[in-house]
Amino acid sequence: MSRKPWGKPTESELAILQVLWRLGPVTVREVHELLQSDVQNTGYTTTLKLMQLMHGKGLVIRDETLRAHIYAASMPKSQIDRSLLADLTTRLFGGSSQKLVLQALGAGQPATRGELDEIRALLDQLEQKL
Repeated sequence: MSRKPWGKPTESELAILQVLWRLGPVTVREVHELLQSDVQNTGYTTTLKLMQLMHGKGLVIRDETLRAHIYAASMPKSQIDRSLLADLTTRLFGGSSQKLVLQALGAGQPATRGELDEIRALLDQLEQKL
């Protein structure tokens, strides 16, 4: 059976992926219990259905060899982060990384000195590649 290419994860799917990235391969019950402790008031069957849909979308893989199926993220967090960020940059900022960074730095909490130092170091590395 061929798998559809993954779609953009919903907020609920991202919450599940965060659990899978943090814990590694786990059962639906383990994911559900952790989400409940994080104040996600959903029933077990809702968590199960979401994870089944995520499997169909290719966001998770499932090991069916045991009675309790084991789920794991199908790709690393960094890969989904890059894809979502590229999509956001295209849709909101016309593909301009400059506009994205300026907006991010100007909105919300001001960057700390340490964060600014990290940003400067990254900019220096990028500049050296030019």
